[in-house]
Amino acid sequence: MNNDKHLDIGCDSNPRNPFKCDKLYGTDIIKQDVLDFNYAQCNVIFEKLPFKDSTFDCVSAFDFLEYTPRTATINNQGVFPFIHVMNEIYRVLKPGGVFYAITPGHPQVETFVDPTHVNFITKKTHTYFTSPKYKEEMYRFNGKFEVLRKVKWVKLSQETKKTNFAIKIIKNILYTILYKKKSHFLWKFKAVKK
Repeated sequence: MNNDKHLDIGCDSNPRNPFKCDKLYGTDIIKQDVLDFNYAQCNVIFEKLPFKDSTFDCVSAFDFLEYTPRTATINNQGVFPFIHVMNEIYRVLKPGGVFYAITPGHPQVETFVDPTHVNFITKKTHTYFTSPKYKEEMYRFNGKFEVLRKVKWVKLSQETKKTNFAIKIIKNILYTILYKKKSHFLWKFKAVKK
């Protein structure tokens, strides 16, 4: 992909750039000084991302979605933080922009071992945000995503290590044959906008 701007949500001080974009942005809830990428402090679970609409060619969330509550109560009002996060990702993506996420999947132990994991993603969770049904409309999901790559189980290190493409394919085949336990889901969606 020859994109210009990429945003990594929940980046800490080490943002990921899976599409090797020229301009790298990151956001997280912690305050930090960084020199090698554009950083904005933001609690995206309850705040808007501090970027204009249609800013990014792609957005990633590596090990982030599992920390996003599905529901919360604020000022005696029920809110849906997971829907809010997905709306914000959609909002800041350009038309045709790509959302790339890797998150622990239910029923693997990695989903539950961290007590701060509050959002358990299943093999079908994405169907609430992707065509053809967009089931989250009743919960105020405003976006439309199209699945670019079938949602699949991956070994986290398999997707996050920097290796060349041919080696990655060979390792993917080997992991599929040798390792039965893959702990994370990989989402790759396109923002459908006019």
